[in-house]
Amino acid sequence: MRGMRGGVGAVSRAALLALALVTAVHLGAQLRGGGPVAEVTQPLLMPLLLGALLAGTEPPRGRLVRLFALGLVLSWAGDTLPRLLDGQAQFLAMLGSFLLAQIVYALALWPLRGGSLLARRAAALPYLVAAVVIVGLCAPSAGVLLPALVVYAAAICAMAVLATGLGVRGGIGGAVFVVSDSLIALNTFDVLTLPAHEVWVMATYVAAQVLLVLGVLGHRARAGRRPRDGAGRHDAAISPHRDAQRP
Repeated sequence: MRGMRGGVGAVSRAALLALALVTAVHLGAQLRGGGPVAEVTQPLLMPLLLGALLAGTEPPRGRLVRLFALGLVLSWAGDTLPRLLDGQAQFLAMLGSFLLAQIVYALALWPLRGGSLLARRAAALPYLVAAVVIVGLCAPSAGVLLPALVVYAAAICAMAVLATGLGVRGGIGGAVFVVSDSLIALNTFDVLTLPAHEVWVMATYVAAQVLLVLGVLGHRARAGRRPRDGAGRHDAAISPHRDAQRP
């Protein structure tokens, strides 16, 4: 990719800078108790990150980028739809949107499973333990939402394990996403509420999404630098059309 450095070009960096500024404003508003500024800035976060992803890649973008773009759109829906609803419908809209996003991310990352912790099952055990602990803590108050909670915990932990196939940034992003959503669950089901809880939720959420996107951009950049002779010829032939699986 011309003008790219580490998978991130000038336009993509500008979008990430805009995201950082909007995130700072949003977190500042959350520190002051939310209000109109927080309501206006939250729906802007994922579109800016989507812009960074699309600006950091060139057509044809391939399956990985396209599915991550869809996941960001679903995340935006999770940020936005609850504002239009009341009561338990707010939580269900958020849960449903982000569940779909996690499933889409997992599907995007599945071809990279050979380079993820899924290939070393014992190394993925901490994610399973985290899911069981969070569900166990929330179960007494979850009621009829317990099945949905179990499904969501399985989906996000699967995504986080598969995200390690993107490299260090993607792996950290997946783990931080688990932390962010765990904070939401613990607060929703009256297990734990931190001081400035919403600030921690949003800070980890944005950080996780950014790290995942940077992992995708880095993977694309590495794929573009693969050798074009010998065994690399096959990868070079298919890489313009789809994201190759890591060896």
